[in-house]
Amino acid sequence: MPSKSFTRTLLAVGIGTAVTASLSAPALAEGPKRLDVASTFSTQNFLGEGAVHLSEELEKATGGEVSLRVHEPGDLVPAFEVFNSVSSGAVQAGWDWIGYWAGTVPITNLYGALPFGPTPEAFMSWMWAGEGTELLQKAYDPYGVKVLPCFISPQETGGWYNKEINKPEDFEGLSMRISGLGAKVLNKLGASTQLVPGSEIYLALERGRVDATEFSVPQVDAAMGFDEVAEYYYFPGWHQSASWFSLLINQQVWDEYSDERKAQFETACRATLQWAMAEAPPEQVRTIHQLEEKGVKVRRFPDEVISALQDAWVEVRQEEMQNNPDFKEAYESLMQHVKLIDEWYELQALPAPKPIQGEGDA
Repeated sequence: MPSKSFTRTLLAVGIGTAVTASLSAPALAEGPKRLDVASTFSTQNFLGEGAVHLSEELEKATGGEVSLRVHEPGDLVPAFEVFNSVSSGAVQAGWDWIGYWAGTVPITNLYGALPFGPTPEAFMSWMWAGEGTELLQKAYDPYGVKVLPCFISPQETGGWYNKEINKPEDFEGLSMRISGLGAKVLNKLGASTQLVPGSEIYLALERGRVDATEFSVPQVDAAMGFDEVAEYYYFPGWHQSASWFSLLINQQVWDEYSDERKAQFETACRATLQWAMAEAPPEQVRTIHQLEEKGVKVRRFPDEVISALQDAWVEVRQEEMQNNPDFKEAYESLMQHVKLIDEWYELQALPAPKPIQGEGDA
């Protein structure tokens, strides 16, 4: 039988060895260091560029420890299969326009393209200071997808047309590429609508598969070359007052990250949103001026047309709220939040500044 002193020596050696091992062993990995992201948009335009910017912000937030490898549409999976692929774990992550998944998660129609909706600023407030993100995540939970709203584009345009729209009846029989609830509104006015992937829209217009299209903001539309195959560019973008884009992460992958790492993802998302909201508005006006110089006919829909679109939207909205309790809950929550914001700005409204004598003179 060993002596007590020998036993104490063995214990001391064992404890010391354990401590040494714990100090020299590598720390447990905190989720993937690089996420493969299947994007629904080319990184060569503003929408896909948002994912690239997000990766840069994420690297800053994590001290270079985590980044995104953003793949072009179709490289990993077809663009319209991104959500299902993230859900199944076929890909780790995706970059999307939230409204693409309305066929699977109807509530996303509200986040992607809400006709006659609030401003991007008001929508952003609801997303982060209201119930916006919470309600969206609740809808995604059954699919095992973590959603991080990271990017918002300003109000879109009314679209590109190969004929003038002077009255509501001009929509009758029109074939248009349009997505989301706006498509249902135009259907009420007799238009035939379809969802065409962004990469195929140019050819669809050129070959007459569609007579008109909406896609994004002028900065993106111009890069797509739509001015080469359509004559009229209409405003306002009644169908899409604000467009949310997000980073989707498979829930099991997300759960591998520590709380600190998750917070860094959130920080990177908010920085990307700030970049998008600052960058986009002035660039759209510059682009419109360039398009006009190239001969594009920029038009506003007549008041009669806007009124007819509003009436059709009321019908569609009622149908959506009756058929989809999640949509009803989110829409009412959003409108209550927006009402608070509107009341604040109404109280603070000032008259337009008086011009300085000589200001604006050539």
